[in-house]
Amino acid sequence: MAYNPEEVEFGWYIPTYGDGRYIGVKPERESTLAYLTEVAQTAERAGFTFALIPTGGSCLDAWVVGSALVNATTTFKPLVAMRPGLISPVLAARMASTLDTLSGGRLLINVVTGSTASDLKVMGDPLAEEHDRRYDRTREFLEIVKSLWINGKAGQDEGYFTVQNPYQGIEPVRFHGDYYDIDAGISYPSSVQSPHPPLYFGGSSPAGKQVAAEQANVYLMWAEPVDWIKEQIADLERIGAQLKADKGIDRTLRYGIRAQILVRDTEEEAWQDAWNIISKTEEGAIEQSNRRFGKTDATNQKRQNELRDLSKKDNYILGPNLWAGLSTVRSGGSLLIVGTPDQVSDRILEYVDAGVSSFILSGFPHLEEADIAGRKLLPLVKSKLAARDAERIGEIETKTTEEIA
Repeated sequence: MAYNPEEVEFGWYIPTYGDGRYIGVKPERESTLAYLTEVAQTAERAGFTFALIPTGGSCLDAWVVGSALVNATTTFKPLVAMRPGLISPVLAARMASTLDTLSGGRLLINVVTGSTASDLKVMGDPLAEEHDRRYDRTREFLEIVKSLWINGKAGQDEGYFTVQNPYQGIEPVRFHGDYYDIDAGISYPSSVQSPHPPLYFGGSSPAGKQVAAEQANVYLMWAEPVDWIKEQIADLERIGAQLKADKGIDRTLRYGIRAQILVRDTEEEAWQDAWNIISKTEEGAIEQSNRRFGKTDATNQKRQNELRDLSKKDNYILGPNLWAGLSTVRSGGSLLIVGTPDQVSDRILEYVDAGVSSFILSGFPHLEEADIAGRKLLPLVKSKLAARDAERIGEIETKTTEEIA
């Protein structure tokens, strides 16, 4: 496999529900604009090119936060949640292309189909408890949004735009499906990125993977042992091959993972600090969390639950430097990569070998851990990738020389 350091991207995480050294207790730091800006700017200086802005539950609105943070940064790309069923596709397309324009082409889109049923109910989703139908709706939603972006860009690139009639020359989108009826949809302005901002997409169920193969640019997974990640990638590759065979659609899909990290100078210090993250959580709170996580209809959360249960007898250790202890308290992507810079970088490279090229990392607290990662982890990972690539190129040149001789 070829290793181009420029093709492996690293993102961070914006804690819009509070932040601190501990989870399972009230956050020590509030998610003020000043603090979130400091986290984004620190991540940018550390070498992270983008950051996930979470959605749902007690999070601040991702679009509002993303709009504020691009104004306080220069290269930082916000990965903002677009939630089918909670917003109309035409309005979503317009919001996205507007933020892409105002940020100079820095917007990334995180397509979020699911969540907990309770969160979806609070948000008014009529399909809160209908898992597969939500993905069917997402397929229609993305078909409309992408058509709006492409048609809008084609029309405006032809120079039809006027202040009096910004829609002149743009072919309206007409769509009539099971969930949406659009008679003459048009998105304005056109996006800076072509053909549109990249779509990141998560969902480990068969329904989710099918839509990802059809529509996404980057398929996101919560971190799991490498063998589990390889199996998921193989699933997507099979679906993609079938899509090409059945419909002649040949798409290239990249793969990403969402992982927690904890990097320290010594392994002993790293493990001590890892356990410290959940040290203030009461036993009753852990039991309550486990019951709540068990009620989910999300396949990716069920997989995290399984990892927690499998590793419980081993102090939640899943393999070298892999710890599921956070999943006793925290929902979502909770696998923690624990160790020295050399150890954590090696684990990341194992994911790269498996086919992962996009990493969304985070740690507690997010401000300090972004700085540590920028000083001790990212430069080491990139240097190891560059060394591998140089070695590969050298082997190719040697082989070519031998063949000529």
